[in-house]
Amino acid sequence: MPDPTPEPVLPPHPLAQRPGPPAGAPAGGKGKGMSSSVITLGAMGLLSTLVLGFCAAQDVFSDRVVADCVDLGSRQPDGSYQVVDDDYCDDDGHSHGYSGSHGAYRWYYGGTRRAGRVLSGTTVRPANAHISTRAGSVIQRGGFGGRGFGGS
Repeated sequence: MPDPTPEPVLPPHPLAQRPGPPAGAPAGGKGKGMSSSVITLGAMGLLSTLVLGFCAAQDVFSDRVVADCVDLGSRQPDGSYQVVDDDYCDDDGHSHGYSGSHGAYRWYYGGTRRAGRVLSGTTVRPANAHISTRAGSVIQRGGFGGRGFGGS
């Protein structure tokens, strides 16, 4: 004859049990996954905006320098040079530049221009500066890297 007392059924261990929704949570359990996606997308949007703003600010806060094309062979005792047409210093491959004992044409950066001459500048190209000619052509953009001479 079989034993009439059934074996007791033990509840699962507390760590093996599936937790229920926290108190006050909506039924269905879909809120947590959706809110984490919204937070992730929001954080990515904010990060993208910050990176773009930083990159744009590089040009805004760079030094602005004006360049004049000069004939280095025309230096006067006061240190001034004769200003020539920008085409002589143009880097587009059609330059009229020359080198030799008579001088050369070069960009002169940050000088003061008076009566067709320029002084108080330098022939050394400044780093991380927005450089343009007096006519407005961009020679180099400030910030990350630079660009060759081009019209604007």
